[in-house]
This record gives sequence, structure tokens and C-alpha cells, in this order.
Amino acid sequence: MVSIVLKDGKKLEFEKEIPLFEVAKSISNSLAKEVVVAKMNGELADLRDSIVDEAQVEFFTKESEEGLYALRHTASHVMAQAIQHLFPDVKLAIGPAIDTGFYYDIESEHKFSQEDFAAIEKEMSKIIKSNFAIEKSYKSREEAIAYYKEKGQPYKVELIEDLPADALLSFYTQGDFVDLCAGPHVRSTGKVKAYKLMTVAGAYWRGDENNQMLQRIYGTAFYNKEDLEHFLYVREEAAKRDHRKLGKELDLFSFQEQGPGFPFFHPKGMAIRNELIEFERELLKEYRYEEIQTPIILSKDLWLQSGHWDHYRENMYFTKIDGEDYAVKPMNCPGGILYFKTQQRSYRDLPRRVAEFGLVHRHELHGALHGLFRVRNFTQDDAHVFMTREHMKPIVIETLKMFKDLYAPFGISYHVELSTRPENSMGDDALWELSTDALREAIEQAGVPYKVNEGDGAFYGPKLDFHIQDSLGRTWQCGTIQMDMQLPERFDVNYIGDDGEKHRVVMIHRAGYGSLERFIGILTEHFAGAFPVWLAPVQAKIIPVSEKQMKYAKSVADKLLQANIRVEIDENNDTLGYKIRKAQMEKVPYMLIIGDKEVQANQVSVRRRKVGDQGSIDIDSFISNIMCEIKNRNVD
Repeated sequence: MVSIVLKDGKKLEFEKEIPLFEVAKSISNSLAKEVVVAKMNGELADLRDSIVDEAQVEFFTKESEEGLYALRHTASHVMAQAIQHLFPDVKLAIGPAIDTGFYYDIESEHKFSQEDFAAIEKEMSKIIKSNFAIEKSYKSREEAIAYYKEKGQPYKVELIEDLPADALLSFYTQGDFVDLCAGPHVRSTGKVKAYKLMTVAGAYWRGDENNQMLQRIYGTAFYNKEDLEHFLYVREEAAKRDHRKLGKELDLFSFQEQGPGFPFFHPKGMAIRNELIEFERELLKEYRYEEIQTPIILSKDLWLQSGHWDHYRENMYFTKIDGEDYAVKPMNCPGGILYFKTQQRSYRDLPRRVAEFGLVHRHELHGALHGLFRVRNFTQDDAHVFMTREHMKPIVIETLKMFKDLYAPFGISYHVELSTRPENSMGDDALWELSTDALREAIEQAGVPYKVNEGDGAFYGPKLDFHIQDSLGRTWQCGTIQMDMQLPERFDVNYIGDDGEKHRVVMIHRAGYGSLERFIGILTEHFAGAFPVWLAPVQAKIIPVSEKQMKYAKSVADKLLQANIRVEIDENNDTLGYKIRKAQMEKVPYMLIIGDKEVQANQVSVRRRKVGDQGSIDIDSFISNIMCEIKNRNVD
């Protein structure tokens, strides 16, 4: 007998091993019609796979993320089959499903472009209409190598040669197309109802810049046309909101060829940056943090002691000073520890909350750079809380509240993930368990919903990651709370307890924005460049109808500047309509129109972004209103 356990705890028994699809069918015919893929002992499994005795089994329909993953994986094979029909000499590498769709890496003498997509999609349509059954089979390692050598597919051969000699490899067949693949896949090609090819990009084989550059063709697929159309709408809207495009148009920041991956912030970008820092500094004061600044370059010995030299070296930059090895800091924590150790601390000094807006540098491959989202230097709104074990849960609960306050003025929602011990971790098992339990118990006590992200913690400790959701429904990992009992061990960080003895400190690494650069990029796309008044680089644009009103316009600007309102005057000799359109393109929250009537009445005519004409008002009243809006950090 073979037994399995379903998600609801129900136990099923069978006389022999049978495919997962047959298990679904035995549960109900309706499930058999809707099921797409399964999980067995927590791992995705194809419905063609046979059950394993005493396995935990869960089934998924097309409405699930797992079901969409299987469909997209199949769509990648359909695309590869279509390309192979049109370009028989193509050499195939890998073709996985990804969060937004799928891709396939290929080598071909033909240079693919979007002009090829119509022909490829037409061929895909033929394959889908043929509704080929997708069959799974197996080959030994030797058989698989011989098969692909005969087919002239060197990338497949290389993949297989890296596998153990006794490996039994799975293959999927649909019509005349056979591919090495772990799966899972839907039952036939006809299930791919809605699809679209998106872009072409270069990709090094196996992500190694020393290897062959392949062509990566991206596509997406859904179970219905409506979902595809919604995805394409969001994608088109995201292109309009691209922070790289808006950053240039709004004169916020730039990148120069002399420093790829190193952003230059312009005055208007600095206005946003400084507002973010000032807002968080208010919270730091409220939550009793003290601010420090630590050096950017520190000795190799420090990074050896911290573990970064062994666990993070490939992401670091190095230099020599006086013949000794130094590294540019990729993280702020060791510097914060050195500050804490400048004095012997007592239990009465704890918890000690230490903040730093610290500039860090991390090496990223050139191909991975992406505007402000992936850079080589960025500023973390970092903080470290040094405490006793008794403080662990209360400080996490306090920080959860602080992050709620931090995100509130942006009108964004977020969810939290508990990331547990990764494979490349360091330190004692018992300390890891204690740290993880403290995070879990704190977030549950705080009543904050969360999900577990297994194996994604930092190398020195588990963490709570904060994923914010923007106006298009996209999520971005920003904030983090990391519980660390490893670095205090490595640096021998102690405090004197009430018993007069030394005790080991516990520390939390905490960042709310995560990276100021990345957070600004996210906000730029979230607001489509139309920042709320308190964040806007220019909060009011004064537009005189003609040169005659310029003197009065400058006096109005002076009053606004004295009230610390960011203001500009349009001094160009253009028509009023053109000036207004220009201010709208610049996404300025308020336009103050000044004609002869406004000069005589000592007023301004107010136009508000998206709303339009608000009528005339005296300047003192306008200043009072906008200052109230700024102070309250209102979101439009």
C-alpha cells in the first residue's frame, strides 16, 4: 500500500504508486478537470509524476501562482518549438518560467528583434491549435548526452555533463519537439490560451560574463485574454512611469559614462532625498535614536572579523593604503559596532539605538544595473539597536510600529515576510533558533500578518522583510529588521549586567527605506513623477502672464521662500497656455497665475495639479494652506 496526506490532513491509501493526476481524479472529477499542477513534500510536481509513500500532497488549479507557473513553463517550450521550426539551426539553452512570464536563451546566427515576433507567434498559434499532448519520459545521463550530441545542442550537453553519473533525466515531448526539463507542465499545448512575446535581450550563458552571449527572448502567457490584456496595460503604464525616463524629464538624477552604476543627484532630486531624510530624522528622534557617521573605507581585518570577507567578498571593492589591504564598506554594521565598543556599556545604557545614513558600495555586474533600482553605491537609512535578550521582542514590536509610521505618508500598503536561515549562514544553531523565534513571536504579538520565506535570511541572522505595493500593484522589498546574535559574538560585544558581570549584546539591523536611491525610484514610479506637495521638488510655480507682472511675481516668490516653500518663476517670454502646459509636464503641484488683476488685488490665481483652477486667493492665505498640507504630509 502507498499512502499520502492531503493539505487538509486527510490520508489517502492506494494499492500502488499512481500518477498525481489519478489521485486528483480519485478525489473528484471536478478537481481532475481543474487541477494543473501539484506539490509533493513542498516541491512542485508534475501531475504525471507518481506519488511517494507518506508524502504531503497539495493540488493547484489555474487560478493559483503555481498553476500559472506551469502554463508559462509550457509556453516557453511552445515558443522554443516555434523558433526551431522557423530557424532549424538554432541552439537551445534554457527556458524557464519567471514571475512575469517566461524566456528562452538561444544561440543563433540570426539576430532576433521584435520584427520576428509576429512570425514566431503565428507558428506558436499553429502548435497550440494542434493541441499536442505533452508527454514525460526519462533518459540516463549517457543516453541524454548522446541524444543531444547527435542533435548538435552543445548547451544541453554541458548542462547534462554537470549532473551526477547515475542521474535519471526527465524529458518532455510535444509533437516533434523534445526538451530536457524538470517540469512541471500543463497537459497539452492547447492550454496556452493567451500569450505574447515581449522583448529580446542579451544574456551570458550561465550568467558568466566570460561565457558566450546568448539571445534571450521574453514572453508572457495567461489562461485567458482578459488577464493578458490587464498585464499589458500595467506594463504599458509602468513604461510611462519608468523612473529612468521621468528622472531625466524632471531633472532629478542622471548616470554618467565615467561612473556606470553610480547615480548623480541633481538639485531637484536632492530636494526629494532631503525630505525623506528629514522625515525619518523626525521619527528617529521620536523613537529615541542617536545618529552617527562611520568611515566608508575600513581595513581588511575588520571585514575578516565580520565575516564579510568570506561570505560577501565578490560584492566588495578593495584598495590598498600604506601597503595594507582595505575594503570599501558594503554594509554599515561593523562600523556601528566599533562605535558601540568605544565605551564599556552597562545594562542601564541598553537598548541603545544608533542610526546612520550610510553610503555603501557593492559590486554589481554591468548587465544587472538598472537605474536607481540596481546601483553600485547607495545610501542606507541604517540603524542598529544594541540590547539584552529581554529586549529582543519589545524592540522588534517597537520597530514594526515605527515602520508603519514611516510608510504612512506615502499612501502605500505593504506585507511582511519572515526570512529564515540560508545555506551560506554562519554561527551557532541555537542562536539562530532563538533569533528566529524572537522575530516570529514579536510579529505575531504585534498582530502583523506575515508569511515565511524559507532560506532567504542574511548570512548572520533571520530577518523580517517589508514589501511595499505601488499604485500598479507591483511589490518591492524595501525595509528590513534583522536579528543578529552572530556579529556580537565575532566582535566580542558585551555589556555589564546588574550582576557586575559581562554579558553578550544582541543587535538588530534595521532599515526602513532600505536604500534611499531605490526608494526614490519606487516613489517616482508610484506617483508617476507627480509627487505629493511635501515631497515635490518644486512645490509652486509662479507664472506671470507677461513681463509687466514680473516684479510682483518675484515678491511673491520671496514670501514663499521665506516660508521654506520650494518655488520657481517661469520668466520665459511664452504664451500663458504654453507656460501652464509646461508646468503640468513638470508635474508641479501648484501653479500661481499672476495677471494685472492679481497684482492689483495682491492675490494669486491658483491652479492645482489634476484639479485645475481654484480661484484667486491672497498670498498669505495660500502660504498658510500649503504649509499645512506640507506639515501634514498629505498624499494627493
